[in-house]
Amino acid sequence: MVDVGGKQETRREAVAAATVTMSPETLRLVVAGQMKKGDVFGTARLAGIMAAKKTPELIPLCHPLPIDAVELDFTVAEETSSVVIRATVGTTARTGVEMEAMTAASIAALTIYDMCKAAEKGIAIGEITLIRKSGGKSGLWQRS
Repeated sequence: MVDVGGKQETRREAVAAATVTMSPETLRLVVAGQMKKGDVFGTARLAGIMAAKKTPELIPLCHPLPIDAVELDFTVAEETSSVVIRATVGTTARTGVEMEAMTAASIAALTIYDMCKAAEKGIAIGEITLIRKSGGKSGLWQRS
């Protein structure tokens, strides 16, 4: 594990995204709240929040952090028949929350798959990516 004891505590935030692509019919069921397992977005939001908090248990050598906030937003893109998940995680700590944000987005995507697999097996989870991180010595980084 990297020694972060000498680093200064600063406000840090990370934003990550994941995409879940499905058939237009499955997407319609999700949006209409007609999936048999229940509220897809509500369940995926809760799963993402829980995942962010458990990141150090899932990823070896990841520091446990005092997470101040986790927010998950879902954008339905009908033109691509997909859902874009955006996870934002914040803390005041000695190291960043990039892994927590990417874990939240990933687990939210897997939860959407699980909630919808009875309706469609061909759902695809696409790119999981860091969008932005701020805080610490390196400051702001943003995907261009």
